[in-house]
Amino acid sequence: MSGVALLTIFVLAVFVGFEVVSKVSTTLHTPLMSGANAIHGIILVGAVIVAGEAHTGFELAVGLLATVLSTVNLVGGFVVTDRMLEMFKGRTSRGGHR
Repeated sequence: MSGVALLTIFVLAVFVGFEVVSKVSTTLHTPLMSGANAIHGIILVGAVIVAGEAHTGFELAVGLLATVLSTVNLVGGFVVTDRMLEMFKGRTSRGGHR
């Protein structure tokens, strides 16, 4: 595939992703994040493979940038999931107060 075709697919994916995520209600967003953590892990593995197979400096830079961004995305997903799970704990398990 040519670079223009790949760039076009990327731009369309960004627009579709933004539209899909912006339409999710706030009530459903946090539970969906916990399910999406597995997908983020797969993206991280792909980014590491891209960085490992790089033949030029540009490919290596893109692979490393993808690795950093996907790591931030993965960790952020787990932080949001942890905060969501904290909401379901009772008061006795957090501070011992009744």
